[in-house]
Amino acid sequence: MSERKNIKQAKNRAFRVRERVKSNGLPRVSVFRSLNHIYAQLIDDKQGVTLASTSSRALKSVGDKKTVARAVGQKLAEFAKAANVEAVVFDRGPYRYHGRVQELADGLRDGGLKL
Repeated sequence: MSERKNIKQAKNRAFRVRERVKSNGLPRVSVFRSLNHIYAQLIDDKQGVTLASTSSRALKSVGDKKTVARAVGQKLAEFAKAANVEAVVFDRGPYRYHGRVQELADGLRDGGLKL
């Protein structure tokens, strides 16, 4: 019973965050974190399309998870620059802004995007 409640809370938390950042009008970087990998997408909510995406599986990077997450952020920033995107909003979903999620955001900033 409590597991179902935790899933519902996570969905509600993700919905709250997404609604807050979608109202900005900028493209959104959405993050999904699994046990072993991290995934990121650059989404244009006005047109309803994904502009770019990358993951730790696509990069095949080695190192600890935080280092790989930063590399994923830098790679997504390269894709965003190629799509003429300079500023984005960060959608952390149901995850707290620390650890791998924070490293991904720092990688985006290292790549030249404004969050």
